Amino acid sequence: MNIDKILEVLDPEVVQRLKTAVEIGKWPNGVALTEQQREVCLQAVLAWEYTHLPAEERTGYIDKGHKTEGDVCDDDALTYTTQPIRFT
Repeated sequence: MNIDKILEVLDPEVVQRLKTAVEIGKWPNGVALTEQQREVCLQAVLAWEYTHLPAEERTGYIDKGHKTEGDVCDDDALTYTTQPIRFT
């Protein structure tokens, strides 16, 4: 079965069940997933999300913030000057 045929039969409810199965390592009936089943389910979930969801809603999305070119993160470490430690 090719990926296009698989994606045709998947709907959001089925994808959520597959995603949950991958997360907890077992099917809804309690039977453990094999490694091969886990891999296939994860591939199906990722492929479905890629074709049906915007990037920010997909599994594994990392929000990199809204910085423009040249902006840096707020890091006060650069504003501190080194000072000697005095033991009295």
